[in-house]
Amino acid sequence: MIKRIVKMTFREEAVQTFVAEVFEHSKARIRAFEGCQHMELLQHKSRPNVLFTLSIWDNEAALEAYRASELFADTWAKTKALFAEKAEAWTVEVID
Repeated sequence: MIKRIVKMTFREEAVQTFVAEVFEHSKARIRAFEGCQHMELLQHKSRPNVLFTLSIWDNEAALEAYRASELFADTWAKTKALFAEKAEAWTVEVID
């Protein structure tokens, strides 16, 4: 099992657009993607234009299959257009 953390910094006026028009329309399909065990959207407490996704995948192959999918390509293209800064991402595994 692996966890994927993606930090996304949006233009302030674009946060609601992302949540309502991108995330709401894709979250169920991402969560149902083969190999995805969990996915949630988090918001920074003091910087509301900074959002994170935390997802849990069976393995790196499952994550890579999602990243190669049309669902990811479409969702990511719509998401990237709203950024104020380049996204950062980490793939991690629990060690304790």
